[in-house]
Formats: sequence, structure tokens, C-alpha cells
Amino acid sequence: MVVYILYVKAELEGIGSISISPTANLCMDVRNPSTGDEIRERVVIDPNEFVEQEEGAREPPHHFSLKWEDSKKASTLTVLSAAELKTALKKKKGKSKGKDPYMIRNVTAEDNNEYVPVAAFETRGIEPYAFHPMGGEFIVESEAGMQFDAEDVDLSDDWADYDTENDIAVSITEFQSKFDGTS
Repeated sequence: MVVYILYVKAELEGIGSISISPTANLCMDVRNPSTGDEIRERVVIDPNEFVEQEEGAREPPHHFSLKWEDSKKASTLTVLSAAELKTALKKKKGKSKGKDPYMIRNVTAEDNNEYVPVAAFETRGIEPYAFHPMGGEFIVESEAGMQFDAEDVDLSDDWADYDTENDIAVSITEFQSKFDGTS
């Protein structure tokens, strides 16, 4: 089992926080970590639905599975909550001091242009390597506290809006993402 963390960074203006919507589908490219040349592009994961399994299946519940060519068993990916991630990381390493670089959290104004861990995935035989914003994944809050609906936020390109309640322009530009694995 390998845990992969999705990190994002962006140039923030007038933004108090960015978080992943708990109901959002997540789009990513995945590859076979054994060969590196078998890939599936733009796989959409619904963190609210588990893959239906046959009775007596040996795999734990998961959100996505596939069988690579010449593989005897399915490879799986599971979206982890913050609590599940904490448990998985505790098994891997001892206590860390300060901000844990793996613990998922919201992006804040203080994180401007710095990578922040926003999502975690437990994988068996799958390596996520590219994230593709589709729109609707992120909940944005202005510095003054106005929340923008995730459906109105699309970070596949630069995003800007206006907090009319507080007379503040808000924008998210230069959005980037990366995955990092912990074994």
C-alpha cells in the first residue's frame, strides 16, 4: 500500500481559504507503477461512492479499481479522509513536529504560492501522477469570509470573481498541482 498526497499551489488575491468540496469528483491520470508505461488518462473518482464488490471479495472497500494487462488481481485507489490519512501515516512513521507536510488541510492566504496537501489516496498497484481540475472541486472563501459555491469555481484556468458584500476582488491564478507518494 502506498499513500499519495495531492498538493496544490496558486497565486491568491483576496482569498482566505480554498478547500476541496466533499461532494466533488476528482479527475486524474494514473499509471501502473510496475511498468510506468500503462496509463489511464482523465480517470474520474467519486469519493462518495465505493466500487461494488463481489461477495467475499478480499480487497477493502475502494473508490476505483482496474486490472492492468497481465495482472492477476485488480489495482485499487481509495480516497482517504483526514482521520484515515492520520491512521495510515501513523503506521508508516512516528510523530512529526510542526506542520505535517502530509496532513491534508485547506489552502490559506499564508500559503500563497506554496504547495499544500489537499487530498490523500491509498493505492495498491496504481500511481496517480496528474490532476485535472474540471470545475466544481474547490470551495473558495474570500479574506472577508464570503463563500463562493464550488460549482462557480473552475481552476482549470485562472479564476476571478468579486466579493460584493465586502467590496473585494478575488482571484486564483497560476494554479499548479502535483502528487507525492509515501511508502
